[in-house]
Amino acid sequence: MISANGIFQIAFFFIVSILVAYPLGLYMERVYNEKAFGLEKVFGGFERFIYRITGVNPEEEMDWKKYAMSMLIFNGVGMLILYIFLRWQNFLPLNPQDIKAASPDLAFNTASSFVTNTNWQSYSHPMSFFTQMFGLTVQNFLSAATGMSIAIAVIRGIVRKESKTIGNFWVDITRSTLYILLPLAFVVSIILVSQGVIQNFAPYVKVYLIDPIIHSSQIITKQVIPMGPVASEESIKMLGTNGGGFFGTNSAFPFENPTPFSNFIEILSIIIIPLGLTFTFGKMVGKMKEGIAILLAMLIILIPMTFVVTWYEGTTNPAITAMGVYGGNMEGKEVNLGIAGSALFTSVTTGTSCGAVNSMLDSYTPMGGFVPLFLMMLGEVAPGGVGSGLYGILAFVIIAVFIAGLMVGRTPEYLGKKIDAFEMKMVTLSILIMPLLVLISTAVALMIPAGKGAILNPGPQGFEEVLYAFTSMANNNGSAFAGLSANNPFYNILGGFVMLIGRFGTAIPMLAFAGSLAKKSYVSRGIGTLPTDDLTFSIWLVFVILIIGALNFFAAWSLGPFVQQLMMK
Repeated sequence: MISANGIFQIAFFFIVSILVAYPLGLYMERVYNEKAFGLEKVFGGFERFIYRITGVNPEEEMDWKKYAMSMLIFNGVGMLILYIFLRWQNFLPLNPQDIKAASPDLAFNTASSFVTNTNWQSYSHPMSFFTQMFGLTVQNFLSAATGMSIAIAVIRGIVRKESKTIGNFWVDITRSTLYILLPLAFVVSIILVSQGVIQNFAPYVKVYLIDPIIHSSQIITKQVIPMGPVASEESIKMLGTNGGGFFGTNSAFPFENPTPFSNFIEILSIIIIPLGLTFTFGKMVGKMKEGIAILLAMLIILIPMTFVVTWYEGTTNPAITAMGVYGGNMEGKEVNLGIAGSALFTSVTTGTSCGAVNSMLDSYTPMGGFVPLFLMMLGEVAPGGVGSGLYGILAFVIIAVFIAGLMVGRTPEYLGKKIDAFEMKMVTLSILIMPLLVLISTAVALMIPAGKGAILNPGPQGFEEVLYAFTSMANNNGSAFAGLSANNPFYNILGGFVMLIGRFGTAIPMLAFAGSLAKKSYVSRGIGTLPTDDLTFSIWLVFVILIIGALNFFAAWSLGPFVQQLMMK
């Protein structure tokens, strides 16, 4: 069941999210269209300095191929630098704990993870302060800015007519970082520090335990409390829908998320840019209703799923109830955050591509754990990651328009542009890459000893842990079910490639789609043109997304969460 307090928390959160996302979306439109927005007076000189030292001509536009190549080169160099940091961190400064270098397979997996905005963390130990700050945190900014840049390029492809170009990648990523992500991260960092999130360079602290712990026949009397620049990383990992965490337990750790208010701010940070980009889209295409229709489709999926996970976590396992214990499933959750605060965090972090967690998903009820898996398997378009959510749902918009066109025997069109065979091939490719990655990778892992040997739980739970891991990596989410020893060469190497293909294999077809549309002229709106700016289209879009998700994954759901729910009863 859901308490009145839980209903209030969820409703209040989504109302505040929309109220914050709307002005942010309008601000982002001004940033990308190079209109006056205020901060250019503060950072304009620094922006021009960046272009000067990098040799970028901000007036030069790119076609989709050059845009995509620039994006790949930029992220490839970033991945190489991060790999070097991870392999050499024992020789680099800001390492007071003398943390050793990562193994080659772990360094590859981690570099792939943070460059692709996934933040899947196979490692359990922390990285050095240098690696955290100059490697992981920097990539949190740049991977998020990459997704936002691709989204804006796709919008330009829809808006422009008879144009061979869709913008300049170097300008887009600079402006995304300088004028949007950095100011927001600074504000959120200050708020988090005020709530008790730590921000320092102190060595780890050793304290004596009040009650010694007996572990593996050893009596433990001391505990090591980690320190570090946490707030600065926490803010961008949320705002950039990166996920991951400074500590192994992520936002369940009190140094990352100490209070209910910090919990609210962190969830809000995750969702405001993905929601705000729908308003940016509406403003850039010249019809705000188009962006609102997409926003409604996102919320029609996300809000009910939030109530579903809250409902199931509010019920108690029958085996526990038989022992006379009631009050919901609090296993794996922080008492100060409660069921509603944990369930809301879970739905938002997997509805986007964030992947941060404030509770342990492996401890959720079968259907409560199904919700984050379900939201990811839809392609994380409700509302999806920063940028990636918008261009991801636009692929589904084109599919929805195409199917509607077939019903009336008319060539599909969207916002005055006819959708031809090439565009359909590109959006179809973009949508199908993720389920192919998930299903093939899961099947391989379950067939070979290296994959099966890492599963710690038998039966459907173990199957779901593997399925969830590859779903998380292919969707660039980063959350995990636990119960899987993923830090081994097999999962590190296969997972690294899954993350890279899931990110760039989805983005490149959408850039090709944008480049093709940009060359076209507008066509007149006719009597058979499907309206795409009303509630009816939002519902139709949701129906298409759900049908495609079910066709791809229903069999997998049946082998995991569905059968677990039946077994629990």
